[in-house]
Amino acid sequence: MSITRLHPGPRMSQAVLHNNTVYLAGQVGTAGADVAAQTQDCLDAVDRLLAEAGSDKSKLLQVIIWLADMADFQEMNAVYDAWVDPANPAARACGEAKLATPDYKVEFIVTAAI
Repeated sequence: MSITRLHPGPRMSQAVLHNNTVYLAGQVGTAGADVAAQTQDCLDAVDRLLAEAGSDKSKLLQVIIWLADMADFQEMNAVYDAWVDPANPAARACGEAKLATPDYKVEFIVTAAI
């Protein structure tokens, strides 16, 4: 059984690979940007990390989305819906939470097959 950690730091790794599954750390966008821009930043980071792990969005298993304000749900979904592979959507949850700083509006947590 092997575990591979991508971009490890003192607190967390950006991705952990185990048993043909990749678990991504929460991805946030550019602090202070609007929710659409932050969502795109998050999804771009997800794409990069999945590619580095040998996966892609067609292999999504689960996506958890935290919004600082559920009023941003439609704006976030407009970006997400344009990104997601409609033939292979993940199990998904979205909720409201206080994020690390008030400058963050959205955070994505993704699990995918490799």
